[in-house]
Amino acid sequence: MKKGEIKILLVDDEPDILEIVGYNLSSEGYNVTTAKNGHEAITKAKKERPHLIILDVMMPEMDGIETCEQIRKAPDLKDTIITFLTARGEDYSQVAGFDAGADDYITKPIKPKLLISKVKALLRRLKEEDGPADSMVHVGNITINRDEYKIVQSGKEIILPRKEFELLSLLASRPGKVFKRDEILDKVWGNEVIVGGRTIDVHIRKLREKIGDDHFKTVKGVGYKFVL
Repeated sequence: MKKGEIKILLVDDEPDILEIVGYNLSSEGYNVTTAKNGHEAITKAKKERPHLIILDVMMPEMDGIETCEQIRKAPDLKDTIITFLTARGEDYSQVAGFDAGADDYITKPIKPKLLISKVKALLRRLKEEDGPADSMVHVGNITINRDEYKIVQSGKEIILPRKEFELLSLLASRPGKVFKRDEILDKVWGNEVIVGGRTIDVHIRKLREKIGDDHFKTVKGVGYKFVL
């Protein structure tokens, strides 16, 4: 999908934010629509069906959390990627955002180049909409061969135990997406008996040691995500 075909809905009650962020996104070639409150955002989202919604938390009338919840109730928008872009950086605010159905949570202030990088990472999952998952996944300098359970990083093969491989494969399948702990347990461990409540944390620690600490980000109280 070409950038000009990717629709982004930017929602914020501050005109300066709409202008500056909108300009940076448009300069990258994205098709940007703006809304200044939650009600307008819901109306435009249903009409435009954007691929990505960038949503502020603190807005009059209807805040971003409620707006996100309402958007997630619309069947036509169930696959829309939603990220918050807000000055609210508290843990409880982030947890509320993910519980409302957001895919990511970005705190302001943020440099334009970093914001664009995060947007690109979120939009990579659009490529996964059609067909089954590819047996070969390429993320940055890492290649994951799901058929052979093989990891190659910068030309060097890395041997991982099965659960570490499956956890890495899951997180790397959607760079930038926050996977909740329950989702990770379900997709990696399924119905298997898990000894101890810190199983995921232990496996993440081992992956950080083998793949690199910078690739794994903890979202406190929510889960983990893979970053490039």
